[in-house]
Amino acid sequence: MTSTPQENPGEPNPLRALTLDRLRCRTSMKWRTYPKDVLPVWVAEMDVPLAEPVVRAVNDAMELGDTGYPAGTAYAEALAAFAAERWDFDGLDVTRTAIVPDVMLGVVEMLKLVTGPGDPVVVNSPVYPPFYQFVTHLDRRVVEAPLGPDGRIEPDVLRAAFHGLGGGRAAYLLCSPHNPTGTVHTAEELTAVTALAERYGVRVVADEIHAPLTAPGVGFVPYLSVPGAERGLSLMSASKAWNLAGLKAALAVAGPGAAADLAGLPEEVSHGPSHVGVLAHTAALTDGTAWLDALLAGLDENRRLLAALLDRHIPEIRYRPAEATYLAWLDCRALGLGDDPAETFLERGRVAVNSGIPFGTGGAGHVRLNLATSPEVVTEAVHRMATALGRTPARP
Repeated sequence: MTSTPQENPGEPNPLRALTLDRLRCRTSMKWRTYPKDVLPVWVAEMDVPLAEPVVRAVNDAMELGDTGYPAGTAYAEALAAFAAERWDFDGLDVTRTAIVPDVMLGVVEMLKLVTGPGDPVVVNSPVYPPFYQFVTHLDRRVVEAPLGPDGRIEPDVLRAAFHGLGGGRAAYLLCSPHNPTGTVHTAEELTAVTALAERYGVRVVADEIHAPLTAPGVGFVPYLSVPGAERGLSLMSASKAWNLAGLKAALAVAGPGAAADLAGLPEEVSHGPSHVGVLAHTAALTDGTAWLDALLAGLDENRRLLAALLDRHIPEIRYRPAEATYLAWLDCRALGLGDDPAETFLERGRVAVNSGIPFGTGGAGHVRLNLATSPEVVTEAVHRMATALGRTPARP
């Protein structure tokens, strides 16, 4: 697969566009969960203005009163064109797609298609906490296949997990790119996954919401592009890459061997997405790529900044800059703060990061930090973390 273009044709870095005072005027979860003296660098919301094509699409819809129910294939066509351009993947067939309310609700609907109550769903821990929550609430059983120390899928561990399922219906909920580690699975790794899935009769459902957010020189590999993935199902969306979580819309994509499964999706599921959300996501994928490239360049700067700041102020924290996403997975175990260092950083430093505990096995002693913000906020976050440890970092 081709790597993500990193050219920036004059588009300004959106991460530098908004002041902290302006951001605190927002009323979303990131800015209303904690008191005003807490610096929030936790939940996956970006501190950016929206891409101009997205704003224009939404404004046009408002002026026209175009706020009905979603219809048509424009979103799927835009995603197919984006996939062909960015990932050299021309196998995204619009006829094998369906609009769903968002990625996690789409995951639920895909799991309903390929498993039944009580059936096992394998996940690679540590992983996005809603994987546990949604699967459990769906009356499925979570089975962990932990990632290796390098944050990558371990075939022997996955094989043992599949072998232990005992036959019957089962699914593997793949996070690609992986949240929270930011690992981008290679074509070789995903091909090994398909071989194991076919051998043990496990259906693969891939959450690929972070796919557009790769680091320079890193190529995203769509799960459905690898040999043997014909029976796979994928969920994709523009929401993470363009900060559109509040404009609900996502796409379920089926491989050729899963078309009949997707055809069984209840018609009422398509009523859940926002029509305005579909318009916004379509505009992002079609006309928002220059904005995305500017964002990717800014995120790469922030990854390098975070590494330098930690090395200077809290060298005990182990941090490997991610291959994708705008999230940083920090190993804080050497600090001696116990299983939940996020609690110390919040109470003593007034900085909110995600606790690693809800991410499952491998999450204790870790925190997740959101890098989709200004360099100044990244710097302040590390300074507050150092302050929580009783250190006094030199400020510029």
